[in-house]
Amino acid sequence: MMVVDVHAHLDFEEYDADIDKVINENMAAGVKAIVNNGVHASSNRKVLELAKKYSVIKPALGFYPVHAAQVKEEDFDNELKFISKQENIVAIGEVGLDYYVGDDNPHGDKYKSEMRKCFQKFIELAHRKNLPIIVHSRRAELDVIEMLESNSLKNKKIIMHCFMGRHHLVKRILDNGWSMSIPCIVNKLQQLQLIAQMAPIEQLFTETDAPYMSPYPDIKRNEPRFIIEGIKKIANIKKLDSEEVSKMIYLNYQRMF
Repeated sequence: MMVVDVHAHLDFEEYDADIDKVINENMAAGVKAIVNNGVHASSNRKVLELAKKYSVIKPALGFYPVHAAQVKEEDFDNELKFISKQENIVAIGEVGLDYYVGDDNPHGDKYKSEMRKCFQKFIELAHRKNLPIIVHSRRAELDVIEMLESNSLKNKKIIMHCFMGRHHLVKRILDNGWSMSIPCIVNKLQQLQLIAQMAPIEQLFTETDAPYMSPYPDIKRNEPRFIIEGIKKIANIKKLDSEEVSKMIYLNYQRMF
């Protein structure tokens, strides 16, 4: 089976001790590409290092919205300049908006204005570099869609990462010609199953958000090869063969990136 992960974080410390083993096992399991998304300045540099070392890792550079809104504007703009100069990246990501109040975002939408400014700059950068943009939209789905639409509906190189918005927003995204990436926990969440059902196969990708969202209750750390579980569920929903679905999604990856 051909596996593509368009949203992973193998630069995180959870993989530091055995990254060589992880890469070898995932490639042996059929993983063809891992789009590794940076989340801040040091993360972006580590992503680039991993991509140089492992051909299966494809670098996407960005700034997680919570982090982006809380750094100094000068530091953010310096990182934006750094990203703009990189010639070998395959996407801008992880970027977007996040209004959720939780452990990783204790301020909720306190930094809403700053997040929007940062996201706007990334949208413009993706346009200038003609790169796909991988978008985070937790509890901010409508604002994200409206910002993307107001910039250019002509840009189809948009991937909505782990989208959890309402049915009418899913339809709006699909009508715009954008894509959705389905995490391998699709077995557990009806919302993700609805997206897999609604979206044409040409607008679907698979992802892990590794190290998070493992599909297995007894395995905490997620890995790209676990996407096989997601492919099986998508195939069941689409009434297609799993191998056929994996090949179609790989073709989507080749077209997008």
